[in-house]
Amino acid sequence: MAHGEVLEFEEYVRTRQEALLRSARRLVPDPIDAQDLLQTALVRTYGRWDGIADKSLADAYLRRVMINTRTEWWRARKLEEVPTEQLPDASVDDGSEQRAARALLMDVLKVLAPKQRSVVVLRHWEQMSTEETAAALGMSAGTVKSTLHRALARLRQELEARDLDARSLERHGTRRAAHGCDGREQERCAA
Repeated sequence: MAHGEVLEFEEYVRTRQEALLRSARRLVPDPIDAQDLLQTALVRTYGRWDGIADKSLADAYLRRVMINTRTEWWRARKLEEVPTEQLPDASVDDGSEQRAARALLMDVLKVLAPKQRSVVVLRHWEQMSTEETAAALGMSAGTVKSTLHRALARLRQELEARDLDARSLERHGTRRAAHGCDGREQERCAA
């Protein structure tokens, strides 16, 4: 790569780094993984920078590289859970509703397939148009629309299921307390 293009790439990274990191953070929930994802995507893009004829599409190209990289990581993931005898203490953030809602959303997004998650992130978080999303993901606008429709329906279904589970647990706990159940009287409390 010519010296001028190296400087051009460095300038691009300096000016777009924050926006690209926000995109990476929406693709992977862990902030450290998001930084790794962005760095990996930048390294891969650097090698092909001279091949990007229209530099105004560099953001879309880099987002696509991040999506592909994240998908590679997802496919290669290994079981990271380690069984222990004692459960770790639950940590509580600052308690603000906004952080709780964001955490819930990031958790619920995990139920989506990588393609669905990419469409939701680009359309709703990045506020890209259907056409921009289609170009970034290399699919037709119709595929973006149908994928987004299915993804949002799946998210609604997951949120409703979680809400029903929470209400059921709440009712069950209230009923047990009203009957004076202490865990040993299973038959009477099951009613």
